[in-house]
Amino acid sequence: MTLERKIANILKEDARRTCAQIAAMLGEDEKTVKSLVRAMEESGKIVKYTAIVDHGDEDGVEALIEVKVTPKKGEGFDGIARDIAEMDEVQGVYLMSGAYDLAIFLKGTTLQRVAQFVAERISTFDGVISTATHFILKKYKIEGVVTEKTPKDNRLSVQP
Repeated sequence: MTLERKIANILKEDARRTCAQIAAMLGEDEKTVKSLVRAMEESGKIVKYTAIVDHGDEDGVEALIEVKVTPKKGEGFDGIARDIAEMDEVQGVYLMSGAYDLAIFLKGTTLQRVAQFVAERISTFDGVISTATHFILKKYKIEGVVTEKTPKDNRLSVQP
């Protein structure tokens, strides 16, 4: 495994790690680690540093929308995927295998707003054949992190 990959894995696990900490963990020079991190940022390999926050339903409604499309001549799926990705409500767009072509993760304020967005903005795109909307009810794991800890058993023991 390359040094760049090792650094990336550490940052994926905890983006708060400093270059000095990463260097110490890997037995490398801090300047080397700093230089590699900067190069990964500039090349786009490191896209963003973020925090995983579970607000429950405080932040509105999230949905997964599956979209079946007819690919555009000369662009394939890329053109429509880029257009959808530009919309503020859209959190992620993925090309998929299976029954639907695109998976769209969307954030809205209410169920009705999400439904309206799908009806008025997504389904009106030239080439959209069908959509299926799935509302996210509860998150058990986000970005590889379990969000719901096992409750502690507070029962009293009845054994002597």
